[in-house]
Amino acid sequence: MAEQQQPAARSGYPPGHWPAGVHPPGAETFEQTAAVWLFDQVPPDYRLHGVLRRYPVVLARLACEHITACLESARAGYRAARVDLGAHLPAPALDQVMEVYLTEGRRLAATLKEAEALDRALRGAGTDGAPAA
Repeated sequence: MAEQQQPAARSGYPPGHWPAGVHPPGAETFEQTAAVWLFDQVPPDYRLHGVLRRYPVVLARLACEHITACLESARAGYRAARVDLGAHLPAPALDQVMEVYLTEGRRLAATLKEAEALDRALRGAGTDGAPAA
């Protein structure tokens, strides 16, 4: 019997860059599950805008921009933390702050890859950016 592939792998989207709970492109519920995941990545007030509910491709774009800004902020915070906070915190606490920045930076980088995969899928492109066949 042939081995079955995961839905994300079958559609050409690496499971490592595909958000958990989001159905693959081509599935009837793909856009709905993508929108739910994307709304979880942006500020709650984004839910107030009907255009983002009607057009998940717009939501994906804004989510990518928001996550990118958060990642850039975490990187800037990491670079400046020792100078900005060093005189106000004991060394062990400052080390913990640095670890927070590292952990959140890694999480945000991974989330950005997932959001970018959804953005490409919603635009009908493969993971390499080429239009889907």
